[in-house]
Amino acid sequence: MLELINVKINLIKTNSNFHTSNKHKSGYDLDILCDVYPDLKPFVFVNKYETKTIDFANPKGVKALNKALLFKDYNIKYWKFSDDNLCPPISGRVDYIHYLFDLLKGNKARKDISVLDIGTGATCVYPILGNAEYSWKFVGTDIDKASLKTAQNIIDKNELTQVISLRHQNDISKILQGVINDDDQFSVTMCNPPFYKSEEEAINATTRKLKGLKKEGEELVRNFSGTHNELWYKGGEKAFLHNYLYESSLFKEQSEWFTSLVSKKDLVRGMQTSLKKLGATSVKVINMGQGNKLSRIVAWTYK
Repeated sequence: MLELINVKINLIKTNSNFHTSNKHKSGYDLDILCDVYPDLKPFVFVNKYETKTIDFANPKGVKALNKALLFKDYNIKYWKFSDDNLCPPISGRVDYIHYLFDLLKGNKARKDISVLDIGTGATCVYPILGNAEYSWKFVGTDIDKASLKTAQNIIDKNELTQVISLRHQNDISKILQGVINDDDQFSVTMCNPPFYKSEEEAINATTRKLKGLKKEGEELVRNFSGTHNELWYKGGEKAFLHNYLYESSLFKEQSEWFTSLVSKKDLVRGMQTSLKKLGATSVKVINMGQGNKLSRIVAWTYK
């Protein structure tokens, strides 16, 4: 009986909508994570329901939790980046990887999969997860040289230089142009676009989130952090996505599939219309869980 109670106390439940291959679909044990990464311990407490948890409004605690997950489940030994950078939720990010695996099942052998990650960021999270789960090779791109330097350090420290490489996007107005070469052959291109049109919109969204976490009135801190390049784009998510759609039509032969996370459901119909005009032969909408909300992947091909 005591053993059963201990399991209840130590396990943080997560989103039940996660992909069936997601290691975190049933939750994760904080005691085990603290053993793997002791720096998580100061952020763990027992709440009023006698359940061990962390304060998800605390960005340092969130960062420690996600680092512990990488250390325990994905063979990562080093994951260091500025507190100003976006800290991605590992359980949600790896879902994208698993859905891409499903998308590619009908393609060539798994060992031949090569992925282009647009906006890989300082954490290099999709490449390290995709390689850990399926041994995929990655090319990651970003407009921020500082983020690329940090990502390269993560790659080097984890001895992943043979399977992950990085490219700098010099032009902030471009997405694929300038980073895809004529001789590139990718199995799939992936992207997690900026959500907001401006810093003001991002701040308003964070304020609403803090209210939901019962933290209103406290100093405004995004619990997953994030720089302006990571969170907002002129014209917002809609503008970014439609630029991405157009540029994908310029590289029909360089990638079997193009994909993107799409946070706003009402953008999907417009994307489908645009892709039909651009000559896409197949468009798929894949619903998925992302934390406590539902999101989706839109995937398209010209093949």
